[in-house]
Amino acid sequence: MSGWSSAGAALQGLCDHHLHLHAMAAEERSVRCGPPHVTTRDELAAALRGAVADEHGWIRGTGYAEGVAGDLDAAGLDAFRADRPVRVQHRSGALWTLNSAAVRAAGLDSGGHPGIERDAAGAPTGRLWRADGWLRDRLPPAPPADLAGIGGRLLRMGVTAVTDATPDLDGTALGSIGAAVRDGSLPQRVHLLGVPLEDPPRLGPRVTAGPYKIVLADSGLPSLDDLAMRVRSAHAAGRAVAVHCVTREALLLLLAAFDETGTRPGDRIEHAALVPPEFAGVLAARGLRVVTQPGFIADRGDDYLRDVPADDRPDLYRCAGLAAAGVPVGLSSDAPYGPADPWAVMDAAVRRRTRSGAVLGPDEVLAPGDALRSYLAPPGDPGGAPRRVRVGAPADLVLLRTPLREALAELASGNVREVWPG
Repeated sequence: MSGWSSAGAALQGLCDHHLHLHAMAAEERSVRCGPPHVTTRDELAAALRGAVADEHGWIRGTGYAEGVAGDLDAAGLDAFRADRPVRVQHRSGALWTLNSAAVRAAGLDSGGHPGIERDAAGAPTGRLWRADGWLRDRLPPAPPADLAGIGGRLLRMGVTAVTDATPDLDGTALGSIGAAVRDGSLPQRVHLLGVPLEDPPRLGPRVTAGPYKIVLADSGLPSLDDLAMRVRSAHAAGRAVAVHCVTREALLLLLAAFDETGTRPGDRIEHAALVPPEFAGVLAARGLRVVTQPGFIADRGDDYLRDVPADDRPDLYRCAGLAAAGVPVGLSSDAPYGPADPWAVMDAAVRRRTRSGAVLGPDEVLAPGDALRSYLAPPGDPGGAPRRVRVGAPADLVLLRTPLREALAELASGNVREVWPG
């Protein structure tokens, strides 16, 4: 796993097995509307009233959580900022809330997307579920994504490979990532879950197609037949599947679909946010792997303690229990929706402490070495064997400031001294 020197350990570069590059870049141009930056109604009001609109007059907010000011809708946003179109993304990434000016500008009233929430009279409430592509087509053109800034930030933390988990990437998004990798502005190797099944494009060096991303939206689960058809289509195209799954109901539906389709090597469950203990052996027996985000325990754990029923809390973001059952477990950030720092994610997997200091799921803690090994697994094998520093192998290295023993005792990105990608 590492080499040793008196100055510090040498590791293979880290791999974040689930993040969203373009969303990370967009967040850099957005107003922070949720914890830890904004935690109260007054702070949200100040953030939105002080926000500077983009060149098209729009204001984009991110990271909203209900604990700040309750369930927002268009009228609720109008109370904070009504003079310009405002759209605010929930921290889950699943929901956009638009103020009245934005509802009019985006044409929600006449829109036909099933994610447009409407009131009893049929008028849009301003809430829009799982409709990023639909909304994007109705917004003014965005500036090119600054993937160089994201790549540089990840590199400084030791990340030399990423899996972009954004579903259904279009030609523009694929082209943007490919160009950034080719010209070196994005120095990481990139594994993509959103490559289309039909007519997949040539991706070029250092960019690869991974399993096919399927989202089981908690706002509206598909039928069993529809889900099984999508899994079969991916398998028939020679692709495994990577299925977004955050509720017990979604997990049951997915396992029922696999009963009909069978599984393929590489099939994986993204998030696995709520897994009852009796399902760990079921996942292992079917050869499934889990890519999860214990960073949410540190980032949102106090909200879980408040909002999640006590009986369900031990099932949140399992790590050790899955691994003990034989399920390969890959750690990841889900950035920008979770903390991007891989060392903070590892620390969360080891300590499972919330911001207030409470421990959530103490039976699921990982040993520090196991947490690090998860980030050392290759993009195509999350939860698999870690890559090791070998003489004669291509240099894809992280040099730490301290010996490995000390770095494992304090999992912090400040321990990264130098990084050589690829």
